[in-house]
Amino acid sequence: MAPGQKLPTIQDVAREAGVSTATVSRALSQPQRVSENTRARVSKAVDVTGYTMNQAARSLRQRVARTVLVALPDIRNPFFSSILDAVEREAARRGYGILVANLYFGHETVWRLQDLLLSNRADGLLLLDGSVNPNHLRLLTDGPVSIPVVLACEEVPHLNYHKVLTDNAVSAERATRHLIDLGHLDIGHIMGPEHNSAAQDRLTGFTRALSAAHLPVNPNWLFRGNFEMESGFAAAARFMALEHRPTAIFAANDESAIGLLSGLRQHGLACPQDISVVGFDDLEVAPHYWPPLTTIRQPRETLGRMAAETLIDLIEGEHRATTPLRIVLSSELIVRGSTARLSSALSSAVQSAI
Repeated sequence: MAPGQKLPTIQDVAREAGVSTATVSRALSQPQRVSENTRARVSKAVDVTGYTMNQAARSLRQRVARTVLVALPDIRNPFFSSILDAVEREAARRGYGILVANLYFGHETVWRLQDLLLSNRADGLLLLDGSVNPNHLRLLTDGPVSIPVVLACEEVPHLNYHKVLTDNAVSAERATRHLIDLGHLDIGHIMGPEHNSAAQDRLTGFTRALSAAHLPVNPNWLFRGNFEMESGFAAAARFMALEHRPTAIFAANDESAIGLLSGLRQHGLACPQDISVVGFDDLEVAPHYWPPLTTIRQPRETLGRMAAETLIDLIEGEHRATTPLRIVLSSELIVRGSTARLSSALSSAVQSAI
């Protein structure tokens, strides 16, 4: 700032944003109390005016909380338990604690994360949710106060951040190819959430495997889901209503696969005699369900450890001047009792309703 130039005030921010000073104050100190549109306007006005609260926030960032914030889409999902355990153990080894924010697939916005980070309660963000709006996330990293961020498990499109991921598309292709190798030509898929990057990658892998085998993707056999057991159970009802049914299903995660198996059992179908099912994740329950679930085992402990290690390195000054890391970990197909070779005498209850 040039000598004699007046420091911008909260009134300048209010004028730029077209709101009252009280609204600016609320947006900056209690962002959850104002609308998303208002928060965005105030944030833009703060950047345009260079309001000195940025300096206060920058000062806050100079104090180290020795805590990392872990944001995930649904804490109820058991998939995240071993990841969180690995993150906590690696953080503790480095002298850090963790905070956990539950986003419920984007129902909670990034503004809550911004509040936690700028209030000096955490030094960096480990994001395990690919459904977050990238424009919201940029507010943490592209403004005057740059928050260290590492993406894990799922990508957020169009963001050039450090990432620790698993090979979702490749693994989904492997899972589908396993069914094809067993002789299944009619294969369906229970999808994950529409705006979730991991779900989209798994759909890509599924369609890629069918294409490589010169098999069509039947839109009637694409069942909408949300990674929850209930969506698999609902898919079973839609499956039974089909005139011509697939002989195998690849589910986007284990919970939806288990929900499907439970629903089909209530309709009198047996797995793998009547239908083969593959899941994704290898949850702790997968080998103990009946039948034991064929699935993709993600290296969740390794993912959590490496993601925490990458974030803490970033907090402590490593990787800042280099191209962002993109670490992709390999997953493994675990074959159990829920898949079997297609029999020429496969139950007519599954092949069709005719």
